[in-house]
Amino acid sequence: MARHEIEGGNGVEPVAGQDVRGTLPEGLGAAIRDTAEEIAALLRGGADMGRPIPGAEWNVGQAAAHLAQANELMADIAAGRPRGYGDGTPQSLAAANEQALAAFDERRADPLAAMIVAQAEAYLRAWDEGTAAEGTLVSPLGPMTPQVLGSYLLTHMLGHGYDLARALGRPHMIDRARVELTLPFLITAMPRVTDTARTAGLTARYAIRLWSGGRFGVALSDGEVSVEPRLPDRPDCTIHIEPVTFLLMALGRRRQWGALAQGRILVWGRKPWLAPRFPTLFKAP
Repeated sequence: MARHEIEGGNGVEPVAGQDVRGTLPEGLGAAIRDTAEEIAALLRGGADMGRPIPGAEWNVGQAAAHLAQANELMADIAAGRPRGYGDGTPQSLAAANEQALAAFDERRADPLAAMIVAQAEAYLRAWDEGTAAEGTLVSPLGPMTPQVLGSYLLTHMLGHGYDLARALGRPHMIDRARVELTLPFLITAMPRVTDTARTAGLTARYAIRLWSGGRFGVALSDGEVSVEPRLPDRPDCTIHIEPVTFLLMALGRRRQWGALAQGRILVWGRKPWLAPRFPTLFKAP
């Protein structure tokens, strides 16, 4: 939830393995647990917490502290303990992040590693014990189902986990299976992070296809954005993209031109020239 650019609905439909109400989508619990453990492993044993994160405003200690706080926030929301955290807009979320960090002074590696894991487990425990909240929950990025909240938690950890891995010179933990599990959140969040100045007057239909099989459609009608798990009929532009590249671009960690040059993005359709415009239509907190 730090300030990064993002590519990136109100209505949420089952996508990418999402199960029935009252259960987590298949594989999501394990992905949350494993990602938290892998982030903690980056920090344990004396990580340099003052090292800056490339391309970001935070250093390792600040990003790790933010992750510990965010995991706790998600666990509380999942357990039915609502907490205010901005008003759902990217601007208020960025301000809430800074206020929360200023009020939390822990920056040591091992305590933060333990907190990141413990709060991810607290989120999962709400499901394991059958105490997870049902219905629509109020998240930092607006209302969403409990299942989509879990996808949000995973997406958030993957983004900041990638930052920590880069800063510390270690392998990151994003893979194709985990990217698929982020799609319910991304589909929900994208209309909420639209750059209205860039979408104004635009009418277009995009089909987004991941090499791993995930897919969704983005439709703009005179600047109004809707995102659906189904592909649109007769899309103007189809973007076929390698999954890890997709998530890194969606979270503002990678630019499109290098990915295009490396063949990680393929484009076709009646209006292929719309493809470079797509990443600019959304912005992050």
